[in-house]
Amino acid sequence: MSEKVVTWWRCSVCDYVHAGAEPPDECPVCGAPAAAFVPHEVVAPPVVKPRVNAWTCTVCGYVHRGPEPPGTCPVCGAPREAFEPREDEAAAANGPPGVQARTDQVMIVGGGIAAVSAAEALRTAAPDAGIVVLSKEGRLPYHRLNLTRYLAGEVATEHLPIHPDDWYAERGITLRLGEAAASFDGSRKTVRLGSGEELGWDALILAAGSHPFVPPIPGASREGVTALRTPEDADRILAAASRGGRCVCIGGGILGLETAGALARRGAQVSVIEGFGWLLPRQLDQRAGEILADHLRGIGVDLRLKAKVRELVGDECVRGVDLEGAGVLDADLVVLATGVRPNSYLARMAGLEVAGGVVVDDRLRTSHPSVYAAGDVASHRGVVYGTWGPAQFQGTIAGMNAAGGDVEFGGIPRSNTLKVLDVDMYSIGVVTPEDASSEVLSHETADGHFYRFVVRDNALVGAILLGDTGLTAHVKALVESKTDLSDLLRGRPTGRDLLAALGG
Repeated sequence: MSEKVVTWWRCSVCDYVHAGAEPPDECPVCGAPAAAFVPHEVVAPPVVKPRVNAWTCTVCGYVHRGPEPPGTCPVCGAPREAFEPREDEAAAANGPPGVQARTDQVMIVGGGIAAVSAAEALRTAAPDAGIVVLSKEGRLPYHRLNLTRYLAGEVATEHLPIHPDDWYAERGITLRLGEAAASFDGSRKTVRLGSGEELGWDALILAAGSHPFVPPIPGASREGVTALRTPEDADRILAAASRGGRCVCIGGGILGLETAGALARRGAQVSVIEGFGWLLPRQLDQRAGEILADHLRGIGVDLRLKAKVRELVGDECVRGVDLEGAGVLDADLVVLATGVRPNSYLARMAGLEVAGGVVVDDRLRTSHPSVYAAGDVASHRGVVYGTWGPAQFQGTIAGMNAAGGDVEFGGIPRSNTLKVLDVDMYSIGVVTPEDASSEVLSHETADGHFYRFVVRDNALVGAILLGDTGLTAHVKALVESKTDLSDLLRGRPTGRDLLAALGG
C-alpha cells in the first residue's frame, strides 16, 4: 500500500513535535536543522476483526477506544495508519466510557512543558473552559533543556520561552507568574497560594516538575555550589566561568556533561566527577562511554571516574572538592548535576498516593478522581520519566482528560541525546540487558562511530548511536512500534550486518 505523509513533523533528535506543512528551520529545543525532522510515513495495518474496540498509537502510546482508529492521533498527530489494534480488548472494553468536554475551571500547577502542553490540549478540547496556569517562576515558561545551549552561547535569552506572552492571552489562558501554590484541598477543590488567596477548580493538573537532588556532601551549602535548573542559575555559572574560573561538575550524566562542555567552550577549566566506571551509565554501555570520554578529554574536560566526593572544602565560598584517596581538586564553582526529585510535596500534603512521584493511572489520574499529574512529578506504572518528550505527551493527555476526555498514556521507551558537546549521540530503550533473553549486536568503525543494537523476541528494544545518528528516526520507529525483524535477523547477523540492513 502507499505511504501517507501528514502535516506534522517530529525532530528525530529530541522528539519535539512541530505542526505545519513544512518543518521549522531549526528545532527550538535541541537546535537540530530542518533535515532532522521527519514526517510519519507508515504502511496501513492489516484488516482486523470487527470486534476490536481499542487501538494503540505506535508513536506515543495513546489508546483510542472504538471499532475504528481515529483519523489522526490527538496526542502526537500521527496518522490513522500508525494505529494498531490493542491486544487487551476486554480490558479496553470494560474501561470507563468517554464523556463530553466540560466547560468548567481547570487549574494547572506548574510552568514547564507538561503544564503548557496541558493548557494547549485543554483549550482545544474545551474551548469555553476557564484555564489558569500557576507558575512559581516570574518568567514565561521556557525550554529548560536549552539552558546548556544558553551556557554554550548557542541560544539567546529571548529564545528560551516556549511561547511568547501573547500566545496565552490569545487562547484565553490565564498565566499567573510568580504565583506558587502553597497547598490544595481535594474535598473543597481549592488551591491556596502563598499569599493566602484561594482559587477554586473543577479539575486540577499537577505539573510542578522536579527539583535538583543535593546529595549529603559536607560543604554543599557553601557559596559557589549550585545546580543548573533556571536561567538565573545559568547566569551565576556564566559569571564564574567568564572569570576563567575552575569549575567542577559533580555527575557524569547528560546535564553534567553538557554543562562541562558548555563551560569548556567558554574557556573555563572544567573537571567532571563521576562515581561510575564510565560516562552516562544509564544511556551507554562501557565501550560507548569510553569513546565519549576520549572526546571530552579532547575538548579540554578533565574526567575523574570512579571518584567519590568526601567534602566541598572552603570557608564561606567553596574552594575545592576533596576526593577520597585523590586529594583536593581546586574549584571556584561546583555544579551539582546529581539528578532530580519530583516536586511531590503538595500531593503528599493533600493525601494523594505518592511513590517516587505522584502515582497516576493510564489516564494520568491520581488517587483523587479530579486531580491529574503529568511530567517530572508523575509516576506512571512505576516510572518517573524526567525527560522532555514524555512530559509533553503526558501534559497533552492530562489536559484532554481534565477537559472530560478518555485518553490513555501507554508509556514510551526512554530516549536521550547530547547537545553542546559537538558529538552526535542517541540512546533509546534497553542498552544493557539484565539477562540472557536479549541479544546484543555491536559495531565500531575505524573513524570512531559506535553502534549497539539490543534485540529481544525478534524486535529491537534498545540502541546506541554514537558519532553517527543518521539512523535515529528509523531506529526510534522500530523500537517504539516493536516491529518484527525476523527477516533481518536470520542467519545470526553481526552488528555490522544489522547496521547495513537498517540502512547505515
